[in-house]
Amino acid sequence: MHWPWPYLTGDIAPIPLQIKQRPEDFEVEELPLYPASGEGTHLFVTIEKRGLTTQDAIRDIARQLGQAPRAIGYAGQKDAVGVTRQRISVEHVDPARIEAIRHGRLRVLGIERHGNKLKLGHLAGNRFRVKLRGLSPDREHDLHAVLERLTLRGVPNYFGPQRFGMRGDSWSVGRALMHGDFAEALAVFAGRASEHDSGAVLKARQLFDAGEYARAAKAWPRGFRDSLRAVSVMGRTDDPRRAVRAIDRNQLRFLVGSYQSHLFNAVLAERLPNFDRVLDGDLAHKEDNGAIFLVEDAVLEAPRAARFEISPTGPLYGGRMSATAGEPARIEAAALERAGETSEAFESGPFAPTGGRRPLRFRIADLEVESGADDHGDFTQLRFVLPSGCYATAIIAEIHKSA
Repeated sequence: MHWPWPYLTGDIAPIPLQIKQRPEDFEVEELPLYPASGEGTHLFVTIEKRGLTTQDAIRDIARQLGQAPRAIGYAGQKDAVGVTRQRISVEHVDPARIEAIRHGRLRVLGIERHGNKLKLGHLAGNRFRVKLRGLSPDREHDLHAVLERLTLRGVPNYFGPQRFGMRGDSWSVGRALMHGDFAEALAVFAGRASEHDSGAVLKARQLFDAGEYARAAKAWPRGFRDSLRAVSVMGRTDDPRRAVRAIDRNQLRFLVGSYQSHLFNAVLAERLPNFDRVLDGDLAHKEDNGAIFLVEDAVLEAPRAARFEISPTGPLYGGRMSATAGEPARIEAAALERAGETSEAFESGPFAPTGGRRPLRFRIADLEVESGADDHGDFTQLRFVLPSGCYATAIIAEIHKSA
């Protein structure tokens, strides 16, 4: 997909690299927010998965346990590409049944008891080990220059491509949902065939665009459950509202969140040249405890921003989002105006999100760079730790300038 946002290191030419050539080239380990207590009706299960999203893994585990996927808790969402070690939680299940789980791309590493279900966000951060292959020796200096700048100023906290779907347009579905335009939401979600589509998915979208909903429903691959359900309902009822309502509620929330993410990225892009400085009227994020406070004297707060103790935030529009003042408010209002949007649209209606603030940057911790070789050739390995909710792909993108 085309990445429309500027890079902090845009003055450094793209560094050609091969990334994620095999699962072992991209490893992620969740860092728990708290340890299991050792007692309780819930089991915290540490799993290792390969080539599975978190949701795919949960669905497979739920099926083997005879439970609904929603009964299984998790702290963070992980992509399919790579090797991921993370915790999930189940309740009132014999540990022996967990140990008996069989899956070719998933294994159980440990089981501990605890008193509550894991919730999204119950995560201190993630530890990454990334192997970059094909780095030319004459570009090693540029690699270190990119990493040095990101370490000094912070990494732009963009929502990454995974937030916007394979075609990069999930945010436009969310926008249509926010405005109650169910026909437009369904058209983008299940149709509008483009060069980003191929195979059975391309055929299904083309059939939808032609109004052949029954045939389109049969054409969607089984893995696209929401598309299949929505198009099936459309074929029976010719009612876009009912068809959209057939989509899983969590997926609908994700789509609306994608639109929030798109608008956040637009604000961050506007502030990128000075995204590591606070302005009068900013709502700043405290790195030590996550608290948000109003910046009344940017000059006074500047040293704290330089030490990475505080960072400016951007908007996640919704009913509970706190508003900035002064120049930050003007920038955020201008981003909304360019999108043809108003903040009020996020404050009511069936899909209205909660809203909040998100730091414009994040810090790389424990960064290590080393060279090595394995059975697949030479590599440059990056090890680092990121806060919860921050994307390692944001770092990689700054290196090779491609989302």
